[in-house]
Amino acid sequence: MTATLKDRTAVVGIGQTEFSKNSGRSELRLASEAVRAALDDAGLAPAEVDGLVTFTLDSNDELLLMRSVGMQEVRWTSRTPFGGGGASATIEHAAAAVASGAADVVVVYRAFNERSGRRFGQPSGAASHEVSWYLPFGLDTPAKMYSLWFQRYMHQFGLTNADFGRYSVLARKHAATNPNAWFYQRPITIDDHQNSRWIVEPILRLLDCCQESDGGVACVVTSAERARDLRQPVVLINGATQGNLLHGNVTFNYYFPDLCRFPEAESAAGQLWKSTGLGPGDIDVAMIYENFSPVVFYQLEAYGFCGYGEAKDFIADGNIEIGGRTPVNTNGGLLGEAYIHGVNNILEGVRQLRATAVNQVPDARHVLCSAGRSAVVLGRP
Repeated sequence: MTATLKDRTAVVGIGQTEFSKNSGRSELRLASEAVRAALDDAGLAPAEVDGLVTFTLDSNDELLLMRSVGMQEVRWTSRTPFGGGGASATIEHAAAAVASGAADVVVVYRAFNERSGRRFGQPSGAASHEVSWYLPFGLDTPAKMYSLWFQRYMHQFGLTNADFGRYSVLARKHAATNPNAWFYQRPITIDDHQNSRWIVEPILRLLDCCQESDGGVACVVTSAERARDLRQPVVLINGATQGNLLHGNVTFNYYFPDLCRFPEAESAAGQLWKSTGLGPGDIDVAMIYENFSPVVFYQLEAYGFCGYGEAKDFIADGNIEIGGRTPVNTNGGLLGEAYIHGVNNILEGVRQLRATAVNQVPDARHVLCSAGRSAVVLGRP
């Protein structure tokens, strides 16, 4: 499927609400506002939409969204699992529907009140067969769950929490010049990072963790041919794929022989580079899902931007700055802009290719949007 998607579809519209800690309105309204904004951006009417894609975790029912926005008849719906790991898979689902003829215009949406409503970052009393294996050991929040994975990486390659802080400082630097970002005009220093409270000592501090945000985002996918006649510059979907492997796990990813690597991201990278004919050297901007700062280190290595164990120095040497070899998360990412399950990073990728980003990378032609176990490459014609 990956090869057959190459350059056949395009992202033609993007939309969002403001990002906040208390939206004051329902999740359905947030989704509706973002979808209408994306359709307006594309110059399309709600009645032209015949496909919808979101996350299995999204609370917004497709039929209610149709009624709210004014869609008349939808013949394709799908939802991606794996939480934020499925963020880029939403684009794969939409592109597959359009390329196959199952739909002509597909809207991808994600909306929630994750700060003022259900806070996923807090301990939950919910139990399941899987979680029952981990709760007795105190693994009741994502920060604790992921830290067992990160600690091995730190030990193997000699990192300290201050090394992770270099990424956090960069994310906040980019957010500080982005008016859409929650942390607009609020950069931090490495001292600020090191003085923030421990969440899981000695691995994660508060400023290593993504936000809990309220907000909605959406994008519109259609054929590359139709995209040429629409309002915005064409942003092609060069390739999209997933890497889901035996023994993998979304939050308890402890079952591979080498915990210093991210096999799902390696799998997705190999598929993308093969199907698109591109490589890490062709990527002008990397939008990398980062629920926690160490995830950026794993993905930089998995996609071949640097060697294994080299992300610490790659970041310290300025390579992910704007003007560096591979600028990363130019919107501030999920630490600095907002945590809308990573889909807001895809919107930033589109802006970079339209040359409308606030922190614009000159002549950006290819953008990687990686969510670990799913990924997409967007490009200009």
